Amino acid sequence: MSASLPLLHLGAATSLDAPFAWRHGLAISRAQFLEDVGTLASALPDRRHVLNVCADRYRFAVGLAAAIVRDQISLMPPSTHVETVRQLTARFSDVYCLAEAPRPDIDLPQVLYQEALASRASSEVSREIGFARKTPLVPVDQTIACVFTSGSTGVPTPHRKRWGSLVENVRSEADRLGIENASGALAIVATVPPQHMFGFESSVLLAWQCAATMVAERPFFPADIVAALQRIPGRRMLVTTPFHLRTLLTALSAENLPVPAVELVLCATAPLSQALAREVEHRLNAAVCEIYGCTETGQIASRRPNVDPRWHLLGNVTLDVEGATAIASNGHVDRPTPLADVIELAPDFANSRRFMLVGRSADMVNIAGKRTSLGYLDVQLNAIDGVTDGAFFMPDEEQSAHGGVTRLAAVVVAPTLDAQRLLAALRTRIDAVFLPRPIHFVDHLPRNDTGKLTRAMLDALAVKQSAGTTPTILEERAARR
Repeated sequence: MSASLPLLHLGAATSLDAPFAWRHGLAISRAQFLEDVGTLASALPDRRHVLNVCADRYRFAVGLAAAIVRDQISLMPPSTHVETVRQLTARFSDVYCLAEAPRPDIDLPQVLYQEALASRASSEVSREIGFARKTPLVPVDQTIACVFTSGSTGVPTPHRKRWGSLVENVRSEADRLGIENASGALAIVATVPPQHMFGFESSVLLAWQCAATMVAERPFFPADIVAALQRIPGRRMLVTTPFHLRTLLTALSAENLPVPAVELVLCATAPLSQALAREVEHRLNAAVCEIYGCTETGQIASRRPNVDPRWHLLGNVTLDVEGATAIASNGHVDRPTPLADVIELAPDFANSRRFMLVGRSADMVNIAGKRTSLGYLDVQLNAIDGVTDGAFFMPDEEQSAHGGVTRLAAVVVAPTLDAQRLLAALRTRIDAVFLPRPIHFVDHLPRNDTGKLTRAMLDALAVKQSAGTTPTILEERAARR
């Protein structure tokens, strides 16, 4: 690998005047992107760390690139809650916030994106990077981002990401997906935020390194997803989650929405069932691929569930299983990293580089001597006709009167089902010892921006549902802002 790599891979047929991004159906050129990067870079303060909270994907990308030009590290915590920001400040005393509008909930020095761009500063950085229409070269060993896991203690745990490793990462992804030289002809619409590892890799860095275009908006509701896809000319790729796919398919029928033209669907953040993948491929006439990875390693494998349930390692990543622990290394993984999942290597792993994902170690449950994972149970629950969303969880110290055996619980969105019919359907799919008691029927599940449910969310939802105070989905989204 060379000592430096370009910020943007332009592709064989892509010029700086070609589209770099789309906003409300209007193109933003690559030259404009570089000019905005240069201008913003010249306006950033002389600090080492930045918390980039721009929701607009293009503005996030400009902020990320400007920070790279200034050799600043973009911090990507799991949330921007007051306590999380306090913990960041304690660890990185020089951190400041880049935002699109004032954020009184974030107690940091703030740079406002539009004000910084309006300054049109003519510093050396701005002239060299922006106005000269040059693509910056970035040292491969430069740390450009620090992503965080929540950790068992609740304190964000940092994982630094080097530019060279990230480039190798997303180029391996592009090669696997067959889009290594999109040359501006492929637009990426994403429902996940750019600050999340999946969104960071597959909607920002992937676009930079395979010459695709990104869509600035982050649609959430099905009608918004359809509209965002329809506004973009040419080939389209949807980066999303199983939750968004389920709601999209439901809305295509129930709301009579037009079926959007999509070439490729890329999914992550939660298990994707083969049944859902098959239905998406049929309804959208698009290949559905899934990404596997974690914050510590980034993406390390992919699969097309409708073709092969096994995962296929990306690039030069290797995988070893020592006892009950799988360890990823090599390729873009900078150091051997234990995975938090139970993995079974395929019999022909040495040649095929394929494996099966059994479930997360923390999600494995053992009841009456029988073992399964919450992820597997979730897949079975959501495959039942009439269930639009649902999740299992293990209540704290919840025991039945029969032998002190812990019972699982579930929260379910199933407007046409009652507990008796739901349990009858579950009995045909899972062992009776895993049947949930109780079942909480709710109007929606309070998933976060990546479609995930935290244990705290599930506990709070069960309490609110029991008290009859379950919030609406709009209230949940407003509370997260």
